Amino acid sequence: MSRGDEVWSALGAVRDPELDEPITDLKFVTEVEISGGDVRVRLRLPTYFCAPNFAYLMVADAHDVLTSLDWTHHVTVRLDDHFASEEINGGVAADAGFSGSFPGQAEGELEQLRNTFRRKAHTACLERSCRSLLEEGWEIEGLTRAHLSDLPSGSATESLLRRRADLGLTADPQAPLLVNDDGTPVDDVPRRLRYARTVRVSIDGNGIFCRGLLETRYGTADIEGTFSGIEVRKAS
Repeated sequence: MSRGDEVWSALGAVRDPELDEPITDLKFVTEVEISGGDVRVRLRLPTYFCAPNFAYLMVADAHDVLTSLDWTHHVTVRLDDHFASEEINGGVAADAGFSGSFPGQAEGELEQLRNTFRRKAHTACLERSCRSLLEEGWEIEGLTRAHLSDLPSGSATESLLRRRADLGLTADPQAPLLVNDDGTPVDDVPRRLRYARTVRVSIDGNGIFCRGLLETRYGTADIEGTFSGIEVRKAS
């Protein structure tokens, strides 16, 4: 795998916390420049006013995954066209944390926010997985007997397993499928599924909305959202 491929793969692990999608798929990555062990990446967002805490998480996460590559020496991640770009870029570069990036304006870090979106992502994935079983003929109440091994193979199941891992839940094939975010059994299946559906619809809807905003702001011709579609420059 080339270093460019490694960078793109690493960035694919960074997700928009609200949309639960990779920033590479969302076309937020606009430029990658590699020079030996130095990597420079530029990001953009759908609007000038995207929430600064969400923006900070994506810039910081991108910086972290690239820094963790065993060949990188210096990593720079820059967010463009955002009202708080200067604070976020400077804070991430200085490893100042969120509160350190916005002194006097922010208190504490963003782990609680991150956990909130992890739970929402798990809930949405759980709804998709349960829906796939219902389409195969399972009854709603029967889902309490479903195990992870009952799920069909594919991206939806893989996504659920990743979200369970994020929450510290087991991926044992014989583990119950229908559990709450803390691993306890679901005791009111219809109610849980109704709530899960609202979460999933909300996430999907926000994704469509943000894609539309990004297209309106930047157009679609310049960036395809694939590694071959971004500008990759390998400086001499």
